[in-house]
Amino acid sequence: QLRRALMEGQLRVHYQPILGLSGTAGEVDSVEALVRWQHPTRGLVPPSEFVTIAEETGLIVPLGEWVLEEACRQVVAWEAQGIRLSVSVNVSGVQITQPDVVSRVAAVLDRTGVDPARVALEMTESVLMRDAEETLSVLRALKDLGVRLHVDDFGTGYSSLSYLKRFPVDAVKVDRSFVGGMAPGSFDTAVVAALVSLSHNLGLQCVAEGVETAEQLELLVQLGCDYAQGYLFCEPLAEEALGSWLDAHP
Repeated sequence: QLRRALMEGQLRVHYQPILGLSGTAGEVDSVEALVRWQHPTRGLVPPSEFVTIAEETGLIVPLGEWVLEEACRQVVAWEAQGIRLSVSVNVSGVQITQPDVVSRVAAVLDRTGVDPARVALEMTESVLMRDAEETLSVLRALKDLGVRLHVDDFGTGYSSLSYLKRFPVDAVKVDRSFVGGMAPGSFDTAVVAALVSLSHNLGLQCVAEGVETAEQLELLVQLGCDYAQGYLFCEPLAEEALGSWLDAHP
């Protein structure tokens, strides 16, 4: 069914806004591209129900490339409408280990004509550390294309700080499991504070995922976190609905 979905255009890309917390606070800086499956009988299926299958079967490679291309084309389309946004796209461990991953990304950038600086590739800590030396080589080649690199789910993996320092990444995203437990004086708040401080000391920007309450947002601002995304601001939306949301939330 998933193979047919790819062939028949049943997949959709939704976008969740990422807002600045300092400087131009409240401004939508970028969006994260998130895949959905418009199943003919089950309706809209979330990625949690099919990404693992895609990885196990290898379908994640064409699926991931399709999402990247759709997201890049959307950035170009928004630019034509006077909307300047960057986009971040998740890259799986299966994709990053493909011998032609760099040439695939380069081909998408070329086909869409997007400014590479407006594209961020997100990889989890666990993906980066599978074969750290080999991954480092791939990341450097991707960086040479002009794209940005983000570490997703930061704080949940087992990365070596020495490798994190060597990886040519631009930002880290604090995992929602820590953000969700934030409260004054809580353990999770202390963890987030440490992660924000660590990222800044390494010269990286810090993005908090899964922000759902005003209290969490206030604490993130106090800690100096750079960006935030979550249902407090907006759920992932289809392109048309996101355009309306942007118009209503300048």
